[in-house]
Amino acid sequence: MPDSDTLEAYLAERMCQKEMEMKRTIDFLRIVQNLKQTKRTGWVRKGIHSPESVADHMYRMGVMALIAGDKNVNRDRCIKLAIVHDLAEAIAGDIAPDDGFSKEEKHQREVEALNQMCSTLGDGHAVVPEIKGLWYEYENGETNEAKLVKDFDKIEMIMQALEYEEQQGKDLSEFFASVDGKLQTDTGKQWANEIVAQRSKNAQKH
Repeated sequence: MPDSDTLEAYLAERMCQKEMEMKRTIDFLRIVQNLKQTKRTGWVRKGIHSPESVADHMYRMGVMALIAGDKNVNRDRCIKLAIVHDLAEAIAGDIAPDDGFSKEEKHQREVEALNQMCSTLGDGHAVVPEIKGLWYEYENGETNEAKLVKDFDKIEMIMQALEYEEQQGKDLSEFFASVDGKLQTDTGKQWANEIVAQRSKNAQKH
C-alpha cells in the first residue's frame, strides 16, 4: 500500500493532468470558433451581403449526411466527415481556387493547420487519431463515404448559390458550372438535379 504522502502526490498529479486536459479542450474549441467567424471566400468575392461562414456550410452538410438515407454508406461516418472536413480552415482560412495556391500548397497549409489544432487538443488525446483519419479520408476521396460527403460539399454550395440568387438578385451561374460533371454519387446527382430544376423555375418567373 502506498503511504499517505505518495497517495497525496499521485492524486495531486492526476488533478493537474485533468486540469490540463480541460484547458486543452477549451483552447481547441476556441480555435474551432474561428469557423463561425470565417466567411466563405467565394461569396465574399461575389459581393454577397452577410455571406455564410465556414461553420454554416459545415453544419448543413452534417444535416445532409444525417438525412440522405444512402444505403451504400455508413451514415454516422458521413456525419463525422462533414464535421471534420473543413476543420483546418479554422487556422488556414478558406483558400479559394483563385487564391494563387497550387493544390499541393493548399493541402500542405491545411495539414499544418490541422496538426497545430490537434497539438492544442493534445497529441495523446484519444480522439486525435480519429480526427486526422477522417480528415485524410475526406481529402483522399476514395471511400464511398468520402465520395458522398465531397458531393455534399458541392451540393451545399449550389444550394446556397440558389438561395443567394433568390434573396439578393445575383447571377451565380459560375458556381453551378463549377459542379458540372464532378458529382460522383447517385444521391449527389439527384439532389443537384432538383436544385437546378428549382433554379429553372425561378428563371421562368422572370
